[in-house]
Amino acid sequence: MTTKLDLRENLNLPNSETTTSAEIFQNQTLRPVLKLQNDLYLSLFTNYALRQKADFSSLSTFKKQTFIEQSLQKDAVLKNTFIGMSIGMFTLEELELYQSDSKVFNKRIITMLIERLKSQMK
Repeated sequence: MTTKLDLRENLNLPNSETTTSAEIFQNQTLRPVLKLQNDLYLSLFTNYALRQKADFSSLSTFKKQTFIEQSLQKDAVLKNTFIGMSIGMFTLEELELYQSDSKVFNKRIITMLIERLKSQMK
């Protein structure tokens, strides 16, 4: 039977002696989950953007990037949807670690998602 971990690509990001546990979780769990779910994030955000701004596709790159940032920082429903999509791909052990400092991990998820979306929507 395939597990959630089997679905994710191992990114083999190096850790040093100064790497914090939050950074390790980010590199071993969050980044692979975001990469796995990338197509879903893109589709969901594109649909959201077109509902909010009918002319989204005709905006300049700068305006698109600004819209992405503002949307993910200010629209709580959108933000929580993306966070929920990410959490849904955690194992039980990862969920327990996430819950120990969810505020910090949510911020990391949203920051990485903003950068991921901005780099793909030009």
